[in-house]
Amino acid sequence: MIRTVEAVIDEQGNVRLLEPILTGTVLRALVTILDQPSFEASATALISESALAQDWDRPEEEDAWSHLQPVR
Repeated sequence: MIRTVEAVIDEQGNVRLLEPILTGTVLRALVTILDQPSFEASATALISESALAQDWDRPEEEDAWSHLQPVR
């Protein structure tokens, strides 16, 4: 079974998984290096949230997306 888990690589090249993996045996793994750390992408999203909220929180936006809301 192929499984993907998030990890970080420090400045010395040490890989640290962000969740425990209990396999009961020794397994092989492949590591894919991403262009930027995921926490930078999260920081960008958090920084832009307040600016985007001004547009998202308009009544017209609520009406436009209301069909995706659960029925009450």
